[in-house]
Order: sequence, then C-alpha cells, then structure tokens
Amino acid sequence: MDMKEYLESTAGRGVLATAASDGRVDAALYSVPHVLEDGVVAFLMRDRLSHRNIQENPHATFLFMAEGPGSHGVRLFLKKIKEETDPAAIKSLMRRHLTPEEDQARGQTFLVSFAVEKILPLIGDDPAKIPFC
Repeated sequence: MDMKEYLESTAGRGVLATAASDGRVDAALYSVPHVLEDGVVAFLMRDRLSHRNIQENPHATFLFMAEGPGSHGVRLFLKKIKEETDPAAIKSLMRRHLTPEEDQARGQTFLVSFAVEKILPLIGDDPAKIPFC
C-alpha cells in the first residue's frame, strides 16, 4: 500500500499545523490531502489563517489520525513548493460540490502543493509503524 491508497482508503481525521513567520502556531481540521502522481500532496485552501501562515512560512505538518482502537496514523512534514488559482485544476480536485454562489461566499480557493520532507507514524519515530512504507 502506498501513501495515496492509505489516505484514500483509511477513515480518519486530519489536522494541518502551520506557523506564521513570528512563530505563532495554528492547527486546523483539514481533509486528507490529494496525493499527486509525483508524491506531492496538495490541499485546497481558502484565504484563512492556515493559508496566510503558509505565505510567511512554507513549512507545515499534516497529522492524520486513523479511526479505530488505539492510536494509528501518520505525520507528514511538508514544505510548500507551489500555489495556483487555476479554476480548472481546483475544480478537478474539489470533493465538495457547492453552488457557484456558495463557493463565492466562502472566498477564493487556492491549490497549494507541498513536497513531503519526512513521514513519521502518529506516535514515535519507528519507521516500521508507518502503514505504507
């Protein structure tokens, strides 16, 4: 099983942690990222605190907690590599189907792509506990 298959097939909850340039940290609930062909992960983001932090500091961590007994999941350590606002690219990755009015009311959407710099299990640092490596 690879990272894409794991994230798409495992029920759970995700948290994206970011920090501003002054070190102030934020954590927000996020859907699992889209895993692209080259291993890059991408999030659709609105212009909110997490997105603003990424503009100042390109590093983030995505923590995925799998449902079920025990504490299972992964931590992805990320670095922003690009951002785009191409409507066709964004629409192709949208999981929610909003009316144009609902989408506009929520503000601009950004497709933010990250390189995965490191992967750790949810707890500890034993690579054998990463469910897809």
